[in-house]
Amino acid sequence: MSEFHTIVANIMANNFHAAKSESILVLADHSTSLLAKKFSDALSANGWSASFHEMEDRKKSGEEPPKPAADEMLKHDRVFCLTKHSITHTLARKNANLHGIGVITIPGITEDIFLQGAMNADYQRVEKETLAMTKRLSQAEKLIIKTGKNLLAIPLHGRKGVPSTGVFREKSASGNLPSGEAYIAPVEGEAEGKIEINGSIAGIGLLEKPIVLTIQKGRLVEATGDDGKTLLTLLGNGEGRWLCELGIGTNHAARVTGNILEDEKAYNTIHVAFGSNHTFGGEIKTNVHIDCVTVKPELEWAFPEM
Repeated sequence: MSEFHTIVANIMANNFHAAKSESILVLADHSTSLLAKKFSDALSANGWSASFHEMEDRKKSGEEPPKPAADEMLKHDRVFCLTKHSITHTLARKNANLHGIGVITIPGITEDIFLQGAMNADYQRVEKETLAMTKRLSQAEKLIIKTGKNLLAIPLHGRKGVPSTGVFREKSASGNLPSGEAYIAPVEGEAEGKIEINGSIAGIGLLEKPIVLTIQKGRLVEATGDDGKTLLTLLGNGEGRWLCELGIGTNHAARVTGNILEDEKAYNTIHVAFGSNHTFGGEIKTNVHIDCVTVKPELEWAFPEM
């Protein structure tokens, strides 16, 4: 058995509670088709019933898949989405969950991520630490992020944290692989301040120079540098500019390499995202969701008085 087949077998054994009788769909796009087909073949070689569907590349994270792909998702028990851009925060993913179908999103996946780093973490440890951080997010009134001279205050009151543990105990459970983050939908329209992004941005990659984002009343109003201009273009001028997510990495094996799939899971990172959050407790529904990762921020928590 090849190293790749061994990794896939370990994922199915350690991260899922699935029966070999389940019907599995591997959803790919043109950019990821070769690796996704390799993943599908490894599932089949390990005794799983795997089908393959290829769609056109999405232009950005959060964009809905084409209707044929969305329809195909509903024909299976579990769907692995090995795509260039994330479809985690889409109606297609949410609808599949409502039908009892598990959807595992693996955007921007590379063979390096499969064989190294976050995918090979001790997921019992990741699960424990992720659940603890999720509880902390759910209890917090506000989180202040300090990056150099910049402060960003993000209100969290009344919102519940979401764990992305990488351990899927229920058939209809969904999330990322590799995983390891606790995240939450901030209260819309209330975040204020500035944050330096010094890690990576979905759709852009590893940043050569940090950029500073200015957020007023929960909306991104300014972004410095060329990468900042690119971010604003990706988000558009509408609801894509709203701050929609705060996430904290909880995977001890994750690296920051420029691939957002792994970067946002790494220790000592936080990420903020802009765009859609209606799929995890927020009120913003749009066709974009872009994460921005910062390494080694200072965090100041505010909790309600007991």
